[in-house]
Amino acid sequence: MEAGFNGVEIHGANGFIIDQFMKDGVNDRTDKYGGNLENRCRFALEVVEAVVDEIGPDRVGMRLSPFLDFLDAGDSNPQALGLYMANALNKYGIAYLHVIEPRMINGMDKSETPYSLLPMRKAFKGTFIAAGGYTRDDGNEAIAENHADLIAFGRLFIANPDLPKRFELNAPLNKYDRDTFYSAEPIVGYTDYPFLEDNA
Repeated sequence: MEAGFNGVEIHGANGFIIDQFMKDGVNDRTDKYGGNLENRCRFALEVVEAVVDEIGPDRVGMRLSPFLDFLDAGDSNPQALGLYMANALNKYGIAYLHVIEPRMINGMDKSETPYSLLPMRKAFKGTFIAAGGYTRDDGNEAIAENHADLIAFGRLFIANPDLPKRFELNAPLNKYDRDTFYSAEPIVGYTDYPFLEDNA
């Protein structure tokens, strides 16, 4: 906050440390941070409480991926996990909950799934953000059908630095190059995608 940021998004997704505590596929602890669902979510909620206490709830969001089995961090009952966290986060009054769609099997590719974000969307009382392979049209549809308040875009934004303008004009999109994701190159794949004016 001292550096001038507007807030903090707590990363409780994608197989990173907070996600590892929550998922029974990887958490094999036997203390108060392991075992049942409440114990496994304890660390995540303690982090939320600490950040909220430091900067206020209106400056805090949280990203979750209960359905994602990434870096071996999967859960035997992702729907229960997601619903528990959505309800538990209401206590802190955070600004938003940002959740990855269950269709994103490995964080990159879409698949068929019996799960839905709707129970979490209905349970969480704040702003609900959905992410996961959305296009302009199905993102608009998700908002129109009240499945989310906002849609997050990752890969499309990397490849299209002017994505909001392109969406507004329904202009063609640059194709992203997945081979350059997370590369060590300082420029290639992150700052070299053209703007609409460049294409013209």
